[in-house]
Amino acid sequence: MRPVLSRARAAVAALAAALLLSGTPAAHAAPPDAPPKLTDGFGLTQVGTASGTATNFVITVKTAQVAGEHHIRILLPADYAAHPDQRYPVFYLLHGAADSPADPALAFSALTASSKMITVIPDGGLRGWYANWLDQQTAAGAQNWETFHIEQVVPFIDANLRTVADRKGRAVGGISMGGFGSFHYAQAHPELFSQVAAFSGAVDLSLDEAVIRAAVVATLTNVGAPFCGSVVGPGQPCALDFGPAVSSDAVFGSPYPVFNADWRWNQVDPAGHLDRLRGMGIALYTGDGAGRPTEPEFWARSASRHVKDRLDALGMPYHYVDYGNGAGWGDHCDGGHNGGCWDQDLTDYVPRLEAAFASD
Repeated sequence: MRPVLSRARAAVAALAAALLLSGTPAAHAAPPDAPPKLTDGFGLTQVGTASGTATNFVITVKTAQVAGEHHIRILLPADYAAHPDQRYPVFYLLHGAADSPADPALAFSALTASSKMITVIPDGGLRGWYANWLDQQTAAGAQNWETFHIEQVVPFIDANLRTVADRKGRAVGGISMGGFGSFHYAQAHPELFSQVAAFSGAVDLSLDEAVIRAAVVATLTNVGAPFCGSVVGPGQPCALDFGPAVSSDAVFGSPYPVFNADWRWNQVDPAGHLDRLRGMGIALYTGDGAGRPTEPEFWARSASRHVKDRLDALGMPYHYVDYGNGAGWGDHCDGGHNGGCWDQDLTDYVPRLEAAFASD
């Protein structure tokens, strides 16, 4: 770890601790049905006003670390305001590619029903890949997503809300692209998280899963954008459009395995560094995509199985669910790469996570 980054992280932690030790989080009083007022800090500046309710709301922030404005959805227990002396663990849920925390569908039923934890869903960009990009000079502008989340969002939440502000009180999980992000963050920052989960996660970037690596490149080079006109009407958002095209090398350097040119991809490949998760609760959920290679879940299953096999080889415990075609896995799961299955994943996972928080 670079000395400058270590000092910066230590300073952020010290400032967050000072705010917490004051005994009063930085959130100000607000009308009972309105979102709580949060105080800027840690490089985050709020834009406009929060939208939503007192327990399910979205704030918009700006940061020098990532170009543009960014949404953060926050879900509080229904009785959060009624228990001013209680602190809650936090589950950071990282969304998938082409999604946004502004989408109310990400407030899955199991998350909004929880009375025992706070959920935070920060913006990860349409294809930010939860990393500090190697190339910061692309048409996308500044792309330091890891710094944004780890050094800004986490301490901002701890300073503003009544959290259990230590490792045992934090978990990170992710959907699809966010599954890579959750494992990457847990592996790179094990001092911050006690639990990690991936739901249909892109958890293997090795050549064993060349299709997933190719999918990352496809989001960067935005190869799907020309097809948007045949998918949606004029002016409508298109899930195939990831923003301005950038180089395939923009995030992790060259993806091509020629003379070890792809060494940075291997360095951040979650499946290749599972030993870094020792002592952490691990969960993996996947369907089978109906056995169709054209269905993203088909490849998420393959990646999840590789991780499972390697965890077995390392003798590390985990919770693994392969719900196949989705039969019996909730009322809206068809085994595909979609919210119907992820809703049931979280229905299964959240009680397990709450129990793990309570036992630590």
